Parts: sequence; C-alpha cells; structure tokens
Amino acid sequence: MAEIHDLTALEQYRLLQRGELGVLELTEHYLERITRLNPSLGAFHTVSAEAARARAAEVEASVPRTAPLWGLPFADKDLTRRAGVRTTFGSRLFADFEPEESDEIALQLDAAGGVSLGKTATPEFGLPSYTETLVAPPARNPYDTTRGSGGSSGGAAVAVAAGLLPFAPGSDGGGSIRIPAAACGLVGLKPSRGLVPAGSGLDALAGLPVAGPIARTVGDAALLLDGMIARRGERILHHHTLRPPVDDDGLFLGAALRGEGRFQIGLTTGSPWETAYEIVLGAEAAEALAVARDSLVALGHGMEEFALEPAPDYAGAFRVIWQVGAGGIPVEEGDEHLLEPLTRWLVHRGRSIPAVELARALATLSAYERSIIRQFEGYDAVLMPALAMTPRPLGWFDAHDGERNFAQQVQYTPYTSFANVSGLPAIAVPVHRTAEGLPMGAQLVGRPGGEATLLAIARQLERRLGWGSVHPPQW
Repeated sequence: MAEIHDLTALEQYRLLQRGELGVLELTEHYLERITRLNPSLGAFHTVSAEAARARAAEVEASVPRTAPLWGLPFADKDLTRRAGVRTTFGSRLFADFEPEESDEIALQLDAAGGVSLGKTATPEFGLPSYTETLVAPPARNPYDTTRGSGGSSGGAAVAVAAGLLPFAPGSDGGGSIRIPAAACGLVGLKPSRGLVPAGSGLDALAGLPVAGPIARTVGDAALLLDGMIARRGERILHHHTLRPPVDDDGLFLGAALRGEGRFQIGLTTGSPWETAYEIVLGAEAAEALAVARDSLVALGHGMEEFALEPAPDYAGAFRVIWQVGAGGIPVEEGDEHLLEPLTRWLVHRGRSIPAVELARALATLSAYERSIIRQFEGYDAVLMPALAMTPRPLGWFDAHDGERNFAQQVQYTPYTSFANVSGLPAIAVPVHRTAEGLPMGAQLVGRPGGEATLLAIARQLERRLGWGSVHPPQW
C-alpha cells in the first residue's frame, strides 16, 4: 500500500481537497520523516515543527480551499527570512538570527496556502554551487551520501529527493535550482526574469537570481510555480512584461499535465566559460544528453546541433558581478573570522572592484543577453547538459583557495549561469543513471516567457522515461 509521500504533490492536494487527508495529518507525516531521516542527510538547517502544526491548523480553519497550494508542506530555503524562525543564510555570522519580518516569497507561499516546515540547507549566502557549510552538516546526496547535492538549493533538493517534502521552493542566481535538481534526480525550473514577482531578479545586481520550484515530477513543479506567482485571474500582480498562457488548470499546470506539442529544438554543448577555463563534458553527462536527444527525436521533435559563438569577455564580467555581490554582505572587519574562506575571498575582491569595472561588466553581460537570445531565436527550446560531471564527492571543492574553488565550480557547472545572465527560463530534468546509480540530468532552455513550452517538452520526456518511479534508499 502506498504511503503518503509516495503520492505526487498534486495527488496529495487532491486528497486534501476531497477531505480524505487532513492538513495536520499530512504535516505530521513529513515531520516524522524529517525527524528520522534528516540527521543522516543534512537537508534542513532548522525544523520549525510547532510553528508548522499551528500553521496547519490555521490553514484548515481560515485559508480558502481554493488557494493553489492549500495544505501542502514545503520549506523555505535558508536564504529566505521568515518572522520568528531561525534564518542563518548558511553562515556562522547569522547562526542565531531570528528575523522580525518575512520576505515577500515566504508571504506569497503562505497566501497560496502552504505550510512551511522549516529551513532547507544552503551554502554561505547561497554563493557556491555546492552545499557544505561551517554552520551545519553538509547536505548529502540521497543516492550516495558520500557525495554532495549541488547548490545552492542543495538542502531543498535533498529533502524532495528523499521524500521529506513533496516539493520545495529554491532560488537560482547561476544554476542554484537546476544544479541540485540534476544532482539529486529531480525537476528544477528557473523561471524567466520577472515572472515570479516575489523573486523576480529585477531588483538584483545584473538581474541574476530568481525564485522557482524543485519537484519530483513536472506537474508538481508547475503546481508550485503557479503557487509562487501572485495573480488574480489572468493578471500576474506587479508584473506586466510577460503574459504566459493561462488556462483553467492554472498558469502552467495545464501545460505540464497535457504535455502536448511538437517543437524545433537546438542542441549545443557550448559554454560561455570555455574561452577562460578548460571545460570537459564527462562521459556520464554526455550519456545523459544523448538519452535526452534520442528521446526527443523519437517523440517527433526537430533537432539541430549548433555551436555557441565565442564569448571571450563573459567569464571576467560574471566574476566581477559575483564578487561585487558578495562585497555587499553585511560583515564588519571584527567579524570576518566567522565567514568561510571562500566568502572572505569574494568579499575582499568585491569591495576592491572600482565602479567603472562594475559598469563595464554589466554592459558586457547585457550585450551577452542580447547575443544569446539572437542565437537561440530559431528554436522553441535548446537542449544542453545540466552538469559537466557526476555529483561531486563531499570535500572535493577547495575550501581555502578562492581562485581554484571558482575554477572547480565553473568546471562542474559550466552550462547554467548563462541562462541567468540572459534571463531565459531553463529546466533541468532527470534522464539517466550512471552504473553506480547516480542521477544525471539534462537541461532545456526556452525563449523569454517560454515556461509552458519547457514544461510540455519535459512532461513528454517524463512519460517516456518514467523517472517518477526511481527513488533513493531512504525512500
């Protein structure tokens, strides 16, 4: 007999709507799994069990059942402030911080009827592409606990993959949703810049970080994405530049469930980092890409391979943005010892960069955005690797040499950051398993506002490859 966590988030939602499952009952199911399994996985930095129980009662009593996420558990990434709940930002600098106010994305998920169970693990200030910190144990990959989960939404991915949550919100400033989703065998969607009002990227340096969903199925990812978007009827609140297709099933859920259409798909293994770093597509990643390519061709989609134009200025410009962003971390000189070595290096570099260099970097990335949209304009979506390597062993990234660490991150994840720079939607999907059973994903990148197309293609792949039935040992 299936247990509750064997059901998709959408199936759980339907049981809640019919009254066959109670909100508190569902909350307790996941809290029990977290209590039992989290110590060996490190998915959560903080578990707010009593607050979750109180919230479950509040949802049943006073939140309209028409709320898009009514009664469904989730957890906030530990970069998101939630009033009264410990929020560390993955750093010893904020080890005991409890904010008095909640961030907009937390309030939006509450308005959608969700029940937060706590805070999922993230690296220090969400900067690296792996989730190993000094404030908490590392987020371990459920498929092999000697390996990492990717980052920076690493704890969210571990929690969803191991059945500690039905789905989870993440944020993606350079791949931070898609990297852990690919490493943990999940679906991870980075929306177009501006789509999610509470995590639009429009107010961030270079417009890089956006909020999006991590889930086991394409439908569940779309369900959570709909819940993250504040809307009334066909209008997305505070957002006027993108008008995605709207239907009776929600903004995107209908497209994800139907999975219809035949599309023209480009294929490339190019990376804007390859002029500055040695980028090698590992055999396992190449196999995953081939599985995705062959499956899409068998489904009747057009497929054309092409090469990205060289981008010799991209690496330097992106590094400047990454470093300047870290330079804004609110740390005084006397507290710098609480920061991890990589973060200290980024802070010092960021604070030493002159304004003229920052302006030049912003102009370079803006030009790259226009270039990549032009290069992709002949395709409905572009297929690329999600990662260049298998999930990395814990401790693989150099914790002390900032330059070497940065190079390692680029070589592990050379295919993700360009989508943040260009503002394009991108989805990572699980398509392959290595001989050792490690998940490997592929990535589809869409046109501006092209989430519905990405979800439709991903759903077709999901039906063909059947990844929803594969789970790690903790399941």
